[in-house]
Amino acid sequence: MTFKPASTLLACGLMLGLSLPAAHAAMATPDAVKVPAGNAIVLKTTGVGEITYECRDKASAPGQTEWFFVGPKAELKDRSGTVVGDYFGPPATWKGKDGSSVTGTQLAIAPAGKGDIPYQLVKANPAEGEGAMKGVTYIQRLATQGGVAPSSTCGTQNKGEQQVVKYQADYIFWAAK
Repeated sequence: MTFKPASTLLACGLMLGLSLPAAHAAMATPDAVKVPAGNAIVLKTTGVGEITYECRDKASAPGQTEWFFVGPKAELKDRSGTVVGDYFGPPATWKGKDGSSVTGTQLAIAPAGKGDIPYQLVKANPAEGEGAMKGVTYIQRLATQGGVAPSSTCGTQNKGEQQVVKYQADYIFWAAK
C-alpha cells in the first residue's frame, strides 16, 4: 500500500473497515476512547510487536520495585497484512513507510480483556512529513491482545532486568472531516 495524505485515504479506510476483520471480534468502543464528532477514519492498521518492561524502583515508594513500561516496538500492517509503518517509543511515534510520522498525547484509556493492555485514545500532534500521517488528529488503540507487564517477580534481586512481552492491537487513525 502506498501512503497518501489522510484526505485521500478517507474513502479507502472506510472501505477497509467495512470489509475486513479486526484483530478481535467486533466490540463496542468504550465511551472513554471514542473519537470526537467531526473526525473520520483514514487508516486502519494492526500493530504486531512487543513491549519492553524493566524492573525498577517505584517512584512513589522508595525501596519497593515494579515493572516499568520502557516502550513499544511494532510493525503496522494494513488489512491485507502488508507492513505500512512502524510504532515505537518513547515518545509514542507512528511512522509510515512514506516517511511521514506523528506523535501524540494520551487523552484516555479504557479497560480491555484480562491480560490485555488497555484501549487508548491519543490526540495527535501535527504530523512531520508529507504522506499518510499528514492531517491525523486522533489515534485509537483497540482490540488489544497481550502486552501487560510481566507476572514474574520484580524485586531487588532482579532490579534492572528487562523483559519483553508480545502484543497486538488495532491502531485506527482519524482526521478532521
